[in-house]
Amino acid sequence: MRTLKLHFPDDALPTLDTFLKQTKEARVFRRAQAVRDVVKGQRLQTVSDALQFTYSALRKWVHRFANQGTRGLVDRPRPGRPPKLTGALEKHLTRLVDQDPLEHGSIYSQWSCRELATAFASQTGLQLGRESVRCALKKTGKLLSSHRSPGAQPR
Repeated sequence: MRTLKLHFPDDALPTLDTFLKQTKEARVFRRAQAVRDVVKGQRLQTVSDALQFTYSALRKWVHRFANQGTRGLVDRPRPGRPPKLTGALEKHLTRLVDQDPLEHGSIYSQWSCRELATAFASQTGLQLGRESVRCALKKTGKLLSSHRSPGAQPR
């Protein structure tokens, strides 16, 4: 195996330590940990085995850090359609969940994802499906209790 011929700046370790304290994403944190170990002088193969990275992935992250700094460790934007629900709209949805559905014209005393989507659309003009509402609520940790119509049979 060839040795890595990269030179890191003198402040690489303090930079990585600060970055590790600030990052909130687990994947980025693991990358920074692995790169820090390589910068400290450990071999790529040793670090990749210990932290369960593939050798090529770790090598890629080390090169990105050497060329771009901590910016190179963060995920690049993915292609595809951007999400409809932005952070501000997500907060609006979570505030709406905490309100009484009867105040928003619902005939039920508890929210359903469909009823939430309808109320959300009337307030914001943004049409969301019930699955989008469910996923957004799950992401924020707010789960709706399942309720059935009075005559509904158990599954």
